[in-house]
Amino acid sequence: MMNLIQTAYSKAEARYVATNAASRAAHETATASLPGGNTRSVLHWEPYPLCISSAKGYTLRDADGHTYVDLLGEYSAGLYGHSHPVLLAAIAETARRGLSYGGPHVAEARLAILIKERFRSIERIRFTNSGTEANLMALAAAKAFTGRHRGKIIVFNGSYHGGVLTFPFGCQDVWGVKGEVKMESKYEVLRALNAPHDFLIATYNDTASVDALIASVSGDDIAAILLEPMLGSGGGVCATLEFLSHLRRRADELGALLILDEVMTSRMYTGGGIQSELNIRPDLTTLGKYIGGGMSFGAFGGRHDVMALFDPRASGSLPHAGTFNNNVLTMNVGVAGLERVFTPEKARELHDLGDEIRGRINSFKDGVLRPGERRLRVLGCGSILVFHFTRTSLENIASPADWKGDEDPRLLDLLHLEMLNDGFYLARRGYLALSLALLSQDGRKELDRFVDAVQRFIVKFQSELIGE
Repeated sequence: MMNLIQTAYSKAEARYVATNAASRAAHETATASLPGGNTRSVLHWEPYPLCISSAKGYTLRDADGHTYVDLLGEYSAGLYGHSHPVLLAAIAETARRGLSYGGPHVAEARLAILIKERFRSIERIRFTNSGTEANLMALAAAKAFTGRHRGKIIVFNGSYHGGVLTFPFGCQDVWGVKGEVKMESKYEVLRALNAPHDFLIATYNDTASVDALIASVSGDDIAAILLEPMLGSGGGVCATLEFLSHLRRRADELGALLILDEVMTSRMYTGGGIQSELNIRPDLTTLGKYIGGGMSFGAFGGRHDVMALFDPRASGSLPHAGTFNNNVLTMNVGVAGLERVFTPEKARELHDLGDEIRGRINSFKDGVLRPGERRLRVLGCGSILVFHFTRTSLENIASPADWKGDEDPRLLDLLHLEMLNDGFYLARRGYLALSLALLSQDGRKELDRFVDAVQRFIVKFQSELIGE
């Protein structure tokens, strides 16, 4: 069975290489200056990635002249699609007035107000340049506010909170090791790359694992619980209301802060994040991705008393520097996007479209699962969809462990190349983030075509999917 998958993949890869010579040449040129020809690891795939030359609406064009429907959506940062006229006008007008002021301007306060209107838990907010920075600042705020300057942070196996806050599935045992760690596995290397907080790794959607960790240390040692309400890099698993409610209760009991990382999920429902639908009120929320209208953006905000730590008018306040925190281009374009494009009504429409596409694909081959048969399962929430090939039913997936055990990643590699061949651009790991551009009549037709392409893939590679 392994040979069946490998044979199918080798054929798809050979076709990819034969039709993407210019991308290959661009990659080889880049390797002379960039390690592996790359400065953003997630965008690399074997044998080499496509070199994108232009983008418009919901389409991308590569160096070889191929056009693709963009279903990756810049890992959720590309919510507006490409070259939206409202955003282009805001960019042009801002550039006309000057790009760097070195002083406050009205757009930063306006963007803050717009975000507060959508996130009831955010009473005050500060801007950063990325979601990674936002999470680093939120953790710093939690330690300062609780007075637990060397406090422990509870995070979850399979979570991702930025380039220096990554906890891939399988890291749990390594992070639990005390003292010096030898660099013998990728998890140990990642531990060295992470910011040097004292992390406790719990199991997602498992209240008992959280309680066990809390019981293993002094409650006064825990400064924060940091959580994605949907695991982004971790495969699209969503937190249950019961789990989030338990974390809220335990944080209160400990005197720790509950931080919701909605960098990827702030787009959900009517644009107020997953917390809005589940009515969970975190102490702090972190944001990023699309809110800057396509510019570099991050933010952290929440309770007034916590955020008051950063009020420069107060004696002993915490400094929070960053040359581009209030970048005039990011602020103005972000305002234009939230006011005039990504309205709550459009947010809901996009959310519902994603749920519709997920439901259609998950309905394929409905019936009794034969022994040993893998099926395509689509996880995620709203307009973020994550594909998996697993024997585990959707209702039994509560953490990455539930699909990691039997998923062959080469099936995702094969799906990726086959979808590229059909003109659809998505992440190698089976991740999709739909953009507003796909709400158009033509965009919806392309999504229909994508659903058909996925169904053809399942039929074509049925033997490979069944597995041993």
